[in-house]
Amino acid sequence: MWISLVPLTLVWLSMTQAFEPCQMVWDACQKGDVPWTRCYEDRIGSCTVKGRLMANFIHRRVSWTQEADESPTPQHRVRISSSALQRSRGATSEEEVLLVATVINSTFFKLSPPLQGTGRGIRITLDRPSPRTVLGGLVLAVRAGNHPVSDLSQAIKLTFKHNKQVEDGACVFWKESLLEDGTGYWSTSGCDTSDNGSEFICSCNHLSFFAVLVNPVLSVDEGDAVNLSYITYIGSALSIFFTVISLIIYICLQRRRPEKAIGVHLQLTGALLCLHLSFLLCCFWVWQLNEKEEDWVCRGLGLLLHWSLLATFTWTALEGFHLYLLLVRVFNIYIRRYLLKLSLVGWGLPTLIAVVCGISGVYGKYRLELRDADNRNSTAEICWMSSHRLSVSFVTTVAFPCLVILCNSCMLGLVVFKLWGLRAGGGGAESSGDSKKMTREKWLKLWKDCATVLGLSCVLGLPWGLASTTYTSLFGIYVFTILNSLQGVFMFLWSLALSCKSRSDNNSSVRDPSTQKVMTTSFNN
Repeated sequence: MWISLVPLTLVWLSMTQAFEPCQMVWDACQKGDVPWTRCYEDRIGSCTVKGRLMANFIHRRVSWTQEADESPTPQHRVRISSSALQRSRGATSEEEVLLVATVINSTFFKLSPPLQGTGRGIRITLDRPSPRTVLGGLVLAVRAGNHPVSDLSQAIKLTFKHNKQVEDGACVFWKESLLEDGTGYWSTSGCDTSDNGSEFICSCNHLSFFAVLVNPVLSVDEGDAVNLSYITYIGSALSIFFTVISLIIYICLQRRRPEKAIGVHLQLTGALLCLHLSFLLCCFWVWQLNEKEEDWVCRGLGLLLHWSLLATFTWTALEGFHLYLLLVRVFNIYIRRYLLKLSLVGWGLPTLIAVVCGISGVYGKYRLELRDADNRNSTAEICWMSSHRLSVSFVTTVAFPCLVILCNSCMLGLVVFKLWGLRAGGGGAESSGDSKKMTREKWLKLWKDCATVLGLSCVLGLPWGLASTTYTSLFGIYVFTILNSLQGVFMFLWSLALSCKSRSDNNSSVRDPSTQKVMTTSFNN
């Protein structure tokens, strides 16, 4: 007999749930064994509104033939297209669908505990962002119809107002973890973010619990993180190999034809060699460290890496200074013991800064945090400055390089202006009878000019300026990583060009005097 009562029991439960007041759904889902987010989504669509409607809560039926536009709070707004509403009603013939929109405190969303893992020699810690990063501490929950919708052709628009002091927001939705313990994490999948200065506008192709994370770390998949690591290690190894060859070439050129520019190139190449060597040593040593180990070797390697980076940027700045003397102060630029004075600045300034930082206890293990596509953080360690020394790191590794790149960009612009002026001045010598020949020569000159500009860009450290693109796109991270890990290779190509040019100076001066003038100024003097 009890078997025959089972269908009646199910019907009774569905009826009681259908007449459940919406005010009681929240408390009931908090006490249940099912994850509250799943319970809330299931029961909020079948409850009934009794008495006065709750604050910041919209629960009404809307026509699926037109767009729904609701604002549960002055700071939150949701717009759902008619096509999305039509899909949410399923196969029913109802002319209206139920729309529920409300805001929920972000503290009720419990983040999954950190996951520990090791990936191909790199110790990685997966973590989730803190709820305090949710804009305003409020989450916008949206539900429409009786069927979940995703992969919408017309995205759902959600608006989150903010003050102008908030930066770098990312639209996310709540995704339950596989642990069935009510925890989860914020994911950016299916959502695009735009900011008009006062509002974050989220365009999402599905319905769920939505929020905006402010000041997020750029999303990087764990696979991309491993790929970037391999690119960095392989590129640094290649740079070490080719910088050694470049040093040999510069030494030979210096012995055969002593020139100040070759001496400056030689010092910059040596700084690059120290930088890539110290970087690989820091990474290798961290692999050997235990979880809680913090010894003097890591601090020493952090000092060496910092010193090498400062020396690289200092010599890059001196390359720009030397180019300034050649292109702007063409006459009366003789300086007694010029290379010795440059060496005192190029090696002395980084040494002084590194020693002061070392005495101050700046160096130690630093945690690099990335976030994957599911908004989980991956943390890798490196011997560098301690995480709490952000001010020192900002001044020495952000402000100083930005100043160097800005000045050297001006120098490169001056070189381009000089090249353009020389080409424009020499254009009248072309004869109309040899148009094809001159066209080929024009292309050859253009190719040489482009090679000159690209080579000088690497020597002047302008690829470091691509660091700004790493905050906006994954593609920018890849470009920045590839170009800067292969700096030693580019310096080798530059030294090879100098070596080849030194053998053909006499011939090139006869064929193209304008090119010879610029090349001599840029490469050698």
